[in-house]
Amino acid sequence: MKTSNIKKIGVLLRPSTPELKDSYYILEKVFKKYDIDVYVDSISGAMIEIMGMEFDALCKHVDALVTLGGDGTLISAVRRSFKYEIPVLGVYAGSLGFLADVDLDELDAFVNKMVNDKVRVDERSVLEVRIVSENSEKKMYAFNDMVLTRPSVSNMIHIETLVDAKAFNTYYGDGVIVATPTGSTAYNISAGGPVLFPLSKVFVLTPICPHSLTQRPVVLPGEFSIEMKTQEPRALVIIDGQDMHELEEGQSVHITLSTTTAKLVHREEFNYFEVLKKKLGWGEQG
Repeated sequence: MKTSNIKKIGVLLRPSTPELKDSYYILEKVFKKYDIDVYVDSISGAMIEIMGMEFDALCKHVDALVTLGGDGTLISAVRRSFKYEIPVLGVYAGSLGFLADVDLDELDAFVNKMVNDKVRVDERSVLEVRIVSENSEKKMYAFNDMVLTRPSVSNMIHIETLVDAKAFNTYYGDGVIVATPTGSTAYNISAGGPVLFPLSKVFVLTPICPHSLTQRPVVLPGEFSIEMKTQEPRALVIIDGQDMHELEEGQSVHITLSTTTAKLVHREEFNYFEVLKKKLGWGEQG
């Protein structure tokens, strides 16, 4: 897509951070300098005492979303706006993120490049997660990961897993993470999973504290489908660490890569491995 076609943006601010008000006005001034109309979502607007627009109406009205905060703010925006297929730009307020990589101080130079099509729009894989029962189906999207886990720390959980409708594995432990390449540096890496290149079309299954030491993370091609079920009376499905859903007896979880991708706006020179080195300290001497 041509970023020079972006004429209207919607802004989302990190929740419960009214001190971002001054930063918002700086951001607004930069975009207006380049004749880009700026709107804010109603929750962010209420937080900084200006009139905002309801989120779904905002997504229908604008050409792109801009988040001001950290990676969590951006992940929430991507997931909530996913069905509208609009690109998202992350401006960080605080420290550099894996996803929000444009600083407010460099925003003017960035927008100048954006209106001249000198930035990148990366396409990131997203998980489509369906909780299925005999009479119903609930669909959700995960930008980072979906976790199937037990509701109580005192119990372990058995998770029967099928890949393309064929028996694959039975996990016994604290749960399983299914992560996108983008989410591979989140909960997945903490649980011992691999780092995946963010633009690859794969996903990874990583057991959480498995009972057996032979259980290891597995990377699967993006065209595969996964089904997970458990005999436990209750289990939890957690989406991007932000939304929680209870899995009841008789229900199963079906996971695929969505045919639609999330679109992130980055600097043309954005280097994923440089971000890894900065965030994870790769290559540093102890």
